[in-house]
Amino acid sequence: MPISPMDEYLAHQTTDTFDYVFTSDKNFYDRYYFNCHSSSDEIFLITGMGEYPNLGVIDAFVSISHGSQQYTVRASRELGSDRLDTSVGPFRVEIIEGLKKLRVICEPNEWGVAFDLVFDGSVAALEEPKSFTRKYNRVTQDVARYAQVGTWTGSITVAGQTYEVTPDRWKGARDHSWGIRPVGDAEPPGIRVKDVQQGTVGFYHNWLPMQFDDYMVKVTIDEDHDGNRLVEESMKMWNFSTGRDPEPMGTPSVEISYQSGTREIEKAVVSFAHPSGQEVRVITTPLRTLYIAAGTGYFQTPEWGHGLYKGPLTVEGLTFDMSTPELRRPYAVLNETLCRFELSTGEIGYGMHENMCIGIYHPNGFHTADAVAP
Repeated sequence: MPISPMDEYLAHQTTDTFDYVFTSDKNFYDRYYFNCHSSSDEIFLITGMGEYPNLGVIDAFVSISHGSQQYTVRASRELGSDRLDTSVGPFRVEIIEGLKKLRVICEPNEWGVAFDLVFDGSVAALEEPKSFTRKYNRVTQDVARYAQVGTWTGSITVAGQTYEVTPDRWKGARDHSWGIRPVGDAEPPGIRVKDVQQGTVGFYHNWLPMQFDDYMVKVTIDEDHDGNRLVEESMKMWNFSTGRDPEPMGTPSVEISYQSGTREIEKAVVSFAHPSGQEVRVITTPLRTLYIAAGTGYFQTPEWGHGLYKGPLTVEGLTFDMSTPELRRPYAVLNETLCRFELSTGEIGYGMHENMCIGIYHPNGFHTADAVAP
């Protein structure tokens, strides 16, 4: 493959050029994720962009929950050899100051969804625990990620309305993850069919970047179908302006009450075994949920998925009616739930409770893959 502008930097770690990654596994990916909200239930925007070097694809999306509708625009193109070219169709990501300030853009298009936003990190980027899974002698997940909360400046247009975005109330989180997890065309299940036969397919996931005035409380909990913990994280990250060091919050737990007939959050309580011995709890109140399985690529369909080859360039727009649980059911898998957070010490914050309870999860009483809350 040819050299690219990235090869100009004094950053090589192998004798290969930058268009090669350390593994030939097709599932290697490198992705940005951003969310933006007005600290209210008015609107919730999520956008992202991913590169798949071993599949030769780069794709991007935006999805906005507004009213009872969810508006999605997505784009995909051939990656080529220049991995510094973070543009695809109307989308573009610009790094203004590494680990601090980025600009994300979706140019005006025929679907009436557009934005030009600058993210300013309020806290230092937090490196998360690595996610690693080996099953049947094969690595199925090997992911690194860092996360950060901050404020937004710019504008958003959706459904004929334009919002002026100012940092006094427009906040959100971002992450950057890379490594190995399933992308592109699905592979035959092979021996993995045993998991279905034995009733051991299930995954419970909670990812909460909780943003308060002076700090972020960041929680990650992943568990298997029996509630065995796979990954956990709980940290308090103080704003840059405070000059204070990060603080561990202790072992986290989350107790979720689900809406009847669904696996959508009605409310949740996050608790910490805080090192001080003092009880620390956060009550989460959902304000609005964005269903990221609706057309963004996070859950593959024959029409779209992360890393699927869609030709030299393809751009599409879709609208989803999310007004009833029945209409939402096909997409209520990985839910990005915008919440109000109330800390037991009195502070109020906002942010997202990313939640997924898929397949079997015995601790919540979901003993079959299709079980829902009573």
